Amino acid sequence: MKKKLLLNLFLAFTISFSFSQNTVGIISAENGVQDGYTLFTNHTTTFLIDNCGRLINQWDSAFITGVAVYLLPNGNILRAGRSVGTSTIGFGGQGGIIEIFDWDGNIVWQYEYSTEEHRQHHDVFPMPNGNVLILAASVVSEADAIQAGRDPSFITEGLVYNERIIEVEPVGFDQGNIVWEWNIFDHLIQDFDNTKDNFGTVADNPQKLDVNFLNGGLGDKNWLHVNSIQYDPVLDQIVISSRNLSEIWVIDHSTTTAEAATGSGGTYGMGGDLLYRWGNPQSYRQGTEDDRQLYGQHYPHIIGQGLEDEGKIIVFNNGNGRTPGFSEVFIFDPPEDSPGVYSYTADTAYGPATPEFNYSGNSIFGDFYSAIVSGAQRLPNGNTLICEGRTGEFFEINEIGNIVWEYVNPVNNADGTFSTQGDPPSPQNLTFRALKYAPDYGAFVGRDLTPGAPLELNPDLMPCDNLSVDEFELNPVSLYPNPTKDFISIESNITINSYEIYDLLGKKIASNELINNSINVSDLNSGMYILNLYSDSGKTSKRIVKQ
Repeated sequence: MKKKLLLNLFLAFTISFSFSQNTVGIISAENGVQDGYTLFTNHTTTFLIDNCGRLINQWDSAFITGVAVYLLPNGNILRAGRSVGTSTIGFGGQGGIIEIFDWDGNIVWQYEYSTEEHRQHHDVFPMPNGNVLILAASVVSEADAIQAGRDPSFITEGLVYNERIIEVEPVGFDQGNIVWEWNIFDHLIQDFDNTKDNFGTVADNPQKLDVNFLNGGLGDKNWLHVNSIQYDPVLDQIVISSRNLSEIWVIDHSTTTAEAATGSGGTYGMGGDLLYRWGNPQSYRQGTEDDRQLYGQHYPHIIGQGLEDEGKIIVFNNGNGRTPGFSEVFIFDPPEDSPGVYSYTADTAYGPATPEFNYSGNSIFGDFYSAIVSGAQRLPNGNTLICEGRTGEFFEINEIGNIVWEYVNPVNNADGTFSTQGDPPSPQNLTFRALKYAPDYGAFVGRDLTPGAPLELNPDLMPCDNLSVDEFELNPVSLYPNPTKDFISIESNITINSYEIYDLLGKKIASNELINNSINVSDLNSGMYILNLYSDSGKTSKRIVKQ
């Protein structure tokens, strides 16, 4: 007994010592982590890893990352790259090339949006109809900016940048049709010069952007620095993040391009004006610095259907520009009179006054602070994935704020080389955003998801020993009839408690308790679906066909 106790103590010490040495790759993994695969991009390569940090797939580009990347439901990725053209529009997050690769790494579409007059930067977004939203900066001359009402003393570099969103329909291998466009310069207000355009009362027009509000800036041409555009298909609205103004804007996507240049039309009747804004009411003269909530934020988006806090907005609040510097993840619920119609009382700030969820705890290596990049994502099991991007630290918290998964990106963003286990986290491992996809996401249907090696050199996977087996095997299991027209019956020697049905795009179609081991699918359209079955010991996924 004494010998066994000594052995156990030795093993416990060895495991603790080994774990404490992990500085890159998997740091810790606990039961309760969301099962799934995490996508991120550094240098010229995009990586998909499992919860142990093992490589599931990778995509290689000829272009250095333009920071944004998405895994599409069909297994393709949509990626922004940094063009090597002659555009003089340049700042952090610059891009210019938009690429689509298939699962096997073949280029499907490559579209350049980079000239002397405009350049894609930071973000793109895959639309449900197959089109692509593209964020771009365009040049406004000093003369045109002054005519728009800009104070000449606020033009310190001879020009300013307009921020635009275009929607592009991919055509062929390298062409595209622009089918929709929105420009912030169509929605300005100013009270500086009544002889110029856009003159009016700023405080009475919160749906417009004050062209002379710099949020303490000095009049740099990149005065807005929009760093994110995200689309919500339920409301048909786009959420925009202006880092330099520390504000979130929401606009209507249902407009025509002509309506988007005005203040009328579209589902919400406001054209391309701002439907909602939040984070810094000083921008429309309805608050002071004490009322400010956001400081250089990233990745605000509406939480999707079926997730905890669906319909609310989640955002990584970087904390850049305040003392002391610290980051937060906010979730807040914009007040609405009806879905997508936001409540506003004249001469006040848009609500809410404070977020209802605020995580500002520790990250992997101590204080939680990333002045740049970063993001947060609500996951299907109620957890939140956080990317503390300054040193490529990803971690997942559960509903009570405990960290259940920690990973440090080991890929050098400057040259694509890999860190060795034991190397300290570094700004060279900076990561713009990380996104996690559940195993039942459509991209994974029929794919070989056998994990490869971890990305880091001299890896240590011992932290994964804490994980129990998530998946269970129904042995034996029978689904019949399959294909079916109305009911599917299930036979198993394990008690199944409940089920979920997803389409191949990853959208949940149905969920319920399992009664009499039978599921009625008569209301489903014909096609293939993913059936998730849940027992006390885990989950398994099966494919079903509705005739």
